[in-house]
Amino acid sequence: MFRVLARRSNDVTYFTNDAALEIDGLRTGGPGWWLRGDGDARDPRDVASVLRTTERSSVQGYDIVVAAPRPISILLALDPEHASGVVSAHRDSVGAAIGYLEEHALVVRNRRQGEDRDEAGQWSSIVSFTHGVNRHGEPHLHDHVLVGAQPDATRTVLDSRGLFAHLRAADALYRASLRHELAEQTPWSAWRSFQGIEHVVGLDEGYRALWGGHHQQRGEKLQWDRDKAVSTWLEDRKRFSPQGELEAPSRRQTLDEHRFAGALEGRPDVARRHIVEAWSNAARFGQNAAALTHSIDALYPDLMGSRGVRESVISVRQARMTSLVRERGERPLQAHALEDWRQRSRDRSAERSDRSR
Repeated sequence: MFRVLARRSNDVTYFTNDAALEIDGLRTGGPGWWLRGDGDARDPRDVASVLRTTERSSVQGYDIVVAAPRPISILLALDPEHASGVVSAHRDSVGAAIGYLEEHALVVRNRRQGEDRDEAGQWSSIVSFTHGVNRHGEPHLHDHVLVGAQPDATRTVLDSRGLFAHLRAADALYRASLRHELAEQTPWSAWRSFQGIEHVVGLDEGYRALWGGHHQQRGEKLQWDRDKAVSTWLEDRKRFSPQGELEAPSRRQTLDEHRFAGALEGRPDVARRHIVEAWSNAARFGQNAAALTHSIDALYPDLMGSRGVRESVISVRQARMTSLVRERGERPLQAHALEDWRQRSRDRSAERSDRSR
């Protein structure tokens, strides 16, 4: 789950005062880590320097909250041996999703000759804080990514509409990457149902009910050490009631074209962000973020470089590529296989052209 919270204060002690000891030993260093820039993530002055803005803006920056799907968070409590791999997979996927936002959502709006133009921006520094528990003591793996309102080398603040417009795509990309990285870095694997819910293969659904994450009261912020978290989760498990695990689908190295096409149903046109979201969700067991980006750029070159809220668009028919999919089959998720798929399509088109002469 992605959320973007505007910060109107440069007080960052909420983050620097929380050592997140509940996942101590499962990560490299402390809870704070730099995606760009450097400094002491325990020092409020270093962290606050990320929140850059202008004199005219009341927004100092943004807190981008990235939370893992609940069953993946639950692995922190159930599998301490591989919990560090879960955290690493999460952080890798956070980095990929923030990279997507910076490349496609971060724009500065300038007006020239009576026309608004979206110009690319870049954050001068980015710092994030990884936590592993919610206010009710449940396993809840999430990051708070802090960025400034004013991109580097600009005189104005970013157009926040771009961040919110690309939020669903960034969330879908994060989840697709996390499903892929989880299988790469741990013995576990996760898949996404047709209803849009993540499941972990072999994980009883009773654990989702045990640590459901839904409470009437917000609760107080907890400061637990690792031993406290582990002992509490062990005690919680005494209340576990088995509900059975869902049968996972067969694992395929191709896109779920039915799901991809259905995600675009009813749209008047399709921008790159809509394709990223649909593709990410249709990669049932996930896909490496770099490979996913390569696939979309290779198949939709006219949309490369699109950013902000005024992206280039194509028709739903062009986005679905229905005729090519019927001819060549579902599009592969592996880069080398996709190139073969594209080449076969080009070869078939050339044969038709030759026969028509």
